Amino acid sequence: MSGTLRDLFENEYDREGFRTCSVTGLEIHRSAEVFVKLFGLTAVIALVVGGIFATTVALTRWELIGLIGEFDGYYVHLSLHAWNILIFWMVFMEIAILYVGGPMVLGRRLPITKVAGLGWATMVVGAIGVNVSIWRMGPTGDAPLLTAYVPLEVSQWFYASAIVFLLGATIAALPFFLTIWRETRQSSGSLPLVTFGAFITSIIAFEAILGGLAAFGYALSWRIGLIGSIDVGLYRHLYWIVGHGTQQINLVAMVTVWYFLTHVVGGAVVVSEKVSRTAFILYLFFINLGAAHHLMVDPGLSVGWRVWNTSYAFYGAAFASLIHAFAIPAGLEAGRRRRGLGGGLFGWLTGAPWRNPVFSSVIFSIILFGFVGGITGVLMGQIQLNMTWHNTFATVGHFHGTVALGTTLAFMGLIFFVIKTMFRRDFVSDRLASAIPYAYAGAFGIAVMMMIYAGILYGVPRRTSSVVEEIPGTTFSLSAAAPFMNVFGIFAVLAILAGVLFVLVAVGSILFGEPLADGDDGGLLPEGEFRTDGGESIHAIDMRGTFGICLIFMATFVLLYVLNWFLLTQLWSIGQ
Repeated sequence: MSGTLRDLFENEYDREGFRTCSVTGLEIHRSAEVFVKLFGLTAVIALVVGGIFATTVALTRWELIGLIGEFDGYYVHLSLHAWNILIFWMVFMEIAILYVGGPMVLGRRLPITKVAGLGWATMVVGAIGVNVSIWRMGPTGDAPLLTAYVPLEVSQWFYASAIVFLLGATIAALPFFLTIWRETRQSSGSLPLVTFGAFITSIIAFEAILGGLAAFGYALSWRIGLIGSIDVGLYRHLYWIVGHGTQQINLVAMVTVWYFLTHVVGGAVVVSEKVSRTAFILYLFFINLGAAHHLMVDPGLSVGWRVWNTSYAFYGAAFASLIHAFAIPAGLEAGRRRRGLGGGLFGWLTGAPWRNPVFSSVIFSIILFGFVGGITGVLMGQIQLNMTWHNTFATVGHFHGTVALGTTLAFMGLIFFVIKTMFRRDFVSDRLASAIPYAYAGAFGIAVMMMIYAGILYGVPRRTSSVVEEIPGTTFSLSAAAPFMNVFGIFAVLAILAGVLFVLVAVGSILFGEPLADGDDGGLLPEGEFRTDGGESIHAIDMRGTFGICLIFMATFVLLYVLNWFLLTQLWSIGQ
């Protein structure tokens, strides 16, 4: 068994420890590849744990089943689901992405591998500690959810474990920073775009981790009696630096994956590196300011502070997302048209390799993140519209649209890619692998829309186990939302089943998939083959298909914007 596990981390390398990837042509060193696999596999374990508790949470909020009562451990299950999916699954994958974007793309060894190993072990200890401390709260305890708001009497071990995990992530990122430092000293050229995106991701992650250490360190000092009292408002400010910051890491890492995978499996080109790099820099300065929308209804903050952070400043990040939303499909269209693949308005897209699960995962990620997670994020971040979204089930729909749809689909595509290019295994079933992105995106897309409808149209709250039948202590009824909640329950369960299928195919392929021969690209190379330069000038290629998609996106944005303002006027009964 131990021999089999060791084999998973081995490939054929030359005497210097390098090998040439049969898909990307990159020179990959064993040290980087081993740690990408290690962090990726650990992320999948976190996904499984989070998915188990996603099942119990979904079967609770599907009130026809009502699995767990309000005071029978629902918050424990909700907390474990949130921490494992939103934090551990994402952050372990993001460290792997740093190692892909850094040493792999640059053709370097991963330096200070013992530090990388120490970072991984520290993160694992922290993640286990958080899980155990939440579970030990018991069904009647104040489980910390994701926010761990003080003055909830959360275990000090929870805060300590969260700090350990954040320190581990910092340690694990050090080899990446050292790689970038050496590259900039030894090379006169600029960093490749994917490496640049990974570098911006790491800076935003560093900001988030500092906020997390400050928030959890402050709360831990209070819990163990080093300080006699705690400023709740200050804690919330500090917490949301990491609470929302971690999700911004997800976003920037996801966009980096979009550029990488659409290039290597779709044949996309970069239309303008300067414009794409500028968009990443806009993220660096503005994206974390959007965290202020979590404090919209908190006391002690001026209207000017709220409006500046959630509107003017945050629009800098929204503008960056619009740039990427144009640049990536435009690059795909230009790359495929340059190879003579696709005529008409959308032939370049309809004729793309949709049976390749790497490609379909990434394209569904782009579409669903943009149309669902992205638009709703801008809407609910506005001070007026936030009044109809705040703490409703629609908010849950928004961040499931960004994380569970957008980021998770992109990371699924990356894992499919790693199975073929680094584990060098074929899928145990090509049909199942091809079907997974469609099943997951379709089912979860409908579940997310039901969350948004139930929250916006009926005010169904988040963080409660049941609302349709009754709200304890009141006669207020939300029974009209029952049809939406039932549809949500059905499709949430279907999405979880698609997630289970993904894990089975991924793990099954790694353990039992047929080994790929040297030079075999596993069917991942784009049609017309992979070409980094040459051919017709990008600016001479017609990109009217992307322009059409952008018009559809803008029309959808305007329609939803107007609709949300209309719903707000109905709530406030303006003019009556």
